[in-house]
Amino acid sequence: MDIHTVKKMEKKAVKSSQADFLRLGIAFAFLAMVLWYAFAIDEGAPNHAFLAIAALFGAYMALNIGANDVANNVGPAVGSKALTMGGAIIIAVIFEASGAIIAGGEVVSTIKKGIIDPAQFASTQEFIWAMTGALLAGGLWLNIATKVGAPVSTTHSIVGGVMGGGIAAAGFSIVSWGTMGKIAASWIISPVLGAVIAALFLYTIKKSILYKEDRLAAMRKMVPIYVSIMAFAFATYLTLKGLKKVWPSIMDTANAILPFALEVTKKPTLMQGLTIGLIVAVITYIVVKPAVAKASMKLENTVKDANALFTIPLIFAAAMLSFAHGANDVANAIGPLAAVADAVQSSGISPKAAIPMWVMLVGAIGISLGLALYGPKLIKTVGSEITELNQIRAYSIAMAAAITVIIASQLGLPVSSTHIAIGGIFGVGFLREYLSTTTAQQRIEAEERQLEGDKQLKKTLKSEMKELKAKEVKTEEESARISELKILIEEEAEKIVAEKKHLKRAKKVKHVKRSAIMKIVAAWVITVPAAALLSAAIFFIIQGIMS
Repeated sequence: MDIHTVKKMEKKAVKSSQADFLRLGIAFAFLAMVLWYAFAIDEGAPNHAFLAIAALFGAYMALNIGANDVANNVGPAVGSKALTMGGAIIIAVIFEASGAIIAGGEVVSTIKKGIIDPAQFASTQEFIWAMTGALLAGGLWLNIATKVGAPVSTTHSIVGGVMGGGIAAAGFSIVSWGTMGKIAASWIISPVLGAVIAALFLYTIKKSILYKEDRLAAMRKMVPIYVSIMAFAFATYLTLKGLKKVWPSIMDTANAILPFALEVTKKPTLMQGLTIGLIVAVITYIVVKPAVAKASMKLENTVKDANALFTIPLIFAAAMLSFAHGANDVANAIGPLAAVADAVQSSGISPKAAIPMWVMLVGAIGISLGLALYGPKLIKTVGSEITELNQIRAYSIAMAAAITVIIASQLGLPVSSTHIAIGGIFGVGFLREYLSTTTAQQRIEAEERQLEGDKQLKKTLKSEMKELKAKEVKTEEESARISELKILIEEEAEKIVAEKKHLKRAKKVKHVKRSAIMKIVAAWVITVPAAALLSAAIFFIIQGIMS
């Protein structure tokens, strides 16, 4: 290794270290500001110190949510090259924060998804210790998962943390095991639903556009329909999952504008969501159809150009998924912090707690910072390290994310957006493997027949040469034939070796990285118990210090 190469490596290492220290410095500055602000609130109130500690742990949790969970919303768009890494981070930061602040819940269940009974806590103090432990445990587990490159569920991390803290405080009877059973079932339900829906969309697009001889005509006809379906799904999804907080204001505004009165509801119903989705889909179709027709005039009859038409819808999907995630999941993730704040201020345990604006800002800013500082690693994992994505495959994954959440929420199934997105990626990857295997099977069989024929020819040539060599007296023609046979046998041997290698590669077509499957599934399975054990350990440490 020459001196110039060594210097380049040293320079690269120094630059990487400087970037790491800068990221760490920004994260610590954010945590310090949150700690300082929390200490300034209700100074002198009982358990005030724990509010500051819980705020610190909540900020740490938010940073790790940004580093891990948000990747699912923008990873496929980055992997398909519809968005650059920088563009994806900017969109996610803006829409995650907007979703949390504009449409985030005003109140949140203090006990995530009712997995433990708050009445069984011996005191408010123990409840605060358990929620503090849940926040730190959830953050630690997400940090570990991000470090190893495994996208895991924020919801399941918090669930495990709350469960572990509750068990440490009051024993196993505090847990609603029926609820936990549903959550465990979601480990299978979420990825399977995501995989099936994503695979169905991808197969439908292949049949209706990519497998057609005249792809341009198929694009003009089908792309507006697919974009309208996406608009319908996301409008319905956002109405049901992202507009709960502002829904009363929307209803009041609509009734003030419209010449007829709408039925006022506290939160959006399925029928209202579907109606809004249908209106948005019709408008989208009217706008997109001429735009696609115009764009197709500059395109060629290729798969690459068919993919290009899905670029803008994918950017839209990344933004909408981020907004919905901010509106729906941020409040849930910082629920334990809201619970601690409520318990400190009221000196009691409430089943529901208002989310102070400063708590929501901790979640929104923390997630945005975590994404900007540490998100690229998981974005790369989700976008390109599980299977190869293009715009159409990424579109199918985005559709799976929106539709699965709508179906699951109406059926009361506790699904994870992370598991759905990763399941969708697996779904398109395995569909590609199936289609590759199916379409290539005839070619493989033909190559196998060719290989057998070459083996038989080699055997025949060897037999002929053996017979000629066995003759004691050989004519010039026979001697020349022996020399010719040697050359032919060598050529056939080389040909057979090459055919075997090619056939072996053809039979091993893998579009999904197997090591990624094992790593991610293992992380999913141990998320709840790992977070629970961490939370219980933290609770006992706090209890020991405070005793």
